[in-house]
Amino acid sequence: MYKKVVVMGGGTGISYLLKGLKDFPVDITAVITVSDNGRSTGKLREEFHTPAVGDIRKVITNLSQIDEPIKEMMSYRFKTSSDLDGHAVGNLILTAMLEITGSLKESINHLSKLLDVRHTVLPISEDSDLTLMGEDEHGNVIEGEDQITHAHRHIQKIFYKNEPRVLPEVIDAIKKADLIIFSMGSLYTSILPNIICKDVQKALNNAKAPIMYLSNIVTQPGETDGFSVGDHVKLLNRYLDKKKVDVVIASNTKISEKMAKKYESEEQKDPVLIDYEELEKIGIELIEDDLIMIDTDNTLKHNSLKLSSLIFSYLMRK
Repeated sequence: MYKKVVVMGGGTGISYLLKGLKDFPVDITAVITVSDNGRSTGKLREEFHTPAVGDIRKVITNLSQIDEPIKEMMSYRFKTSSDLDGHAVGNLILTAMLEITGSLKESINHLSKLLDVRHTVLPISEDSDLTLMGEDEHGNVIEGEDQITHAHRHIQKIFYKNEPRVLPEVIDAIKKADLIIFSMGSLYTSILPNIICKDVQKALNNAKAPIMYLSNIVTQPGETDGFSVGDHVKLLNRYLDKKKVDVVIASNTKISEKMAKKYESEEQKDPVLIDYEELEKIGIELIEDDLIMIDTDNTLKHNSLKLSSLIFSYLMRK
């Protein structure tokens, strides 16, 4: 019987991780935040009053066993002067299924069968009005996930406008998990939106599984400027209740000066460095390796298979 792994997150980070992890003998439940209100997802939410489907589409596509051309079609965005402009095909399909079934969970199940997904994908909630809120260092409140991301302010607090109704299946998956993973990705808009739910915090407190955090490669402007690996962990622990992060996986790859300058000048992002003494002080286990590669689009990415191998090794050891 395969070990059960719950992976929590959103955005590109979790979908990229699952692309590699799906090839290992584990039973994955991916729990996805659904508060995004930008681009195609935001337009669809406004028009159809639905939870966000964009991150779910990415996860289903990367967990899929189907041929690459079909995956490309799911991610294809229309370029037109009509209302279709900017919409991803997969977002439209999920929204259509949601209109038919009335349930995001059921829509995901149907699309997963169609695309040969052999793992479980769950939204953190089916609430259609889920709105993420941020408060900056001056006490100004920012409403909306997309607005928080693009405000480039120093965020001090993240919360929901209304407390989400977390799916019971999410709580059950946490209860039965052998490992709980907080995926790489934006702390404030991809990971914390799952953690700050009261029902999830309670479930994590009672979970038998250790919590693992996969550290980001670079910082996020306005959110984690100047953050080390230890700073990321401490922020997560601040939002967790009694149960804290047990282990972190971080890359010790030496990023070239040219690539570091590219990220600094173009995106105002800096490499996330491992602060060994601070991690030891926190009392967290560190797993490090050369995990960063340069992708075909000349961006830094985790080596998904290598990262997944470290996760699997830890799971077997535990």
